[in-house]
Amino acid sequence: MLTSEEFLDWLEPGIHADLIGGEIFMHSPVNLKHAEMMNFVDRLLAAHIESHDLGKLHREQVAVRLSARDTFLPDLSFFTKAQVARLGETHAAFAPAFVLEALSPSTKKRDLGPKFAAYEGHGVQEYWIVDPQAGEHRFFRREGDVFAEFAQGAAVIESTAIRGFWVRRSWLDADPKPRVAACLAELARATKAARRLR
Repeated sequence: MLTSEEFLDWLEPGIHADLIGGEIFMHSPVNLKHAEMMNFVDRLLAAHIESHDLGKLHREQVAVRLSARDTFLPDLSFFTKAQVARLGETHAAFAPAFVLEALSPSTKKRDLGPKFAAYEGHGVQEYWIVDPQAGEHRFFRREGDVFAEFAQGAAVIESTAIRGFWVRRSWLDADPKPRVAACLAELARATKAARRLR
């Protein structure tokens, strides 16, 4: 059984693994549907975050130390500008504001079980779980000390952790995925319309 410090000492660039309860779990190679889902959401989120100067998005290369025996490499993690100023050179020693994990057969139980509990217990504000294969996406946000599921069956999923960001469920389910530029243009139009109503 390893501590987070031992795991971080062992971890090297190019190694994708999580430390869960002191045990190392390697990330398996993903199929094309999984990769296309992650590429789409990563590009969409990163462009939105950059255009609004909201913080930083990291993809499976930044380790997040949550406790003495829990350190994860989330598929996507968003850190606010205030959090970015606190990031260390090698890892995040605190929970990001937003985490997205894409399920695969080998990670499903962990993403919905011990990792869910750790994200919930250590202050993640929003946890999105996307399922590239089955399309059974689930979305959670913090209500007090626990996660509450939201947007069940909704056509549009709106983030509260990432200002102004939302996705259409149809974008996530589309095969092939829609053009990121077209989705960003729709987001921008909605933002302008909301400003005019203020």
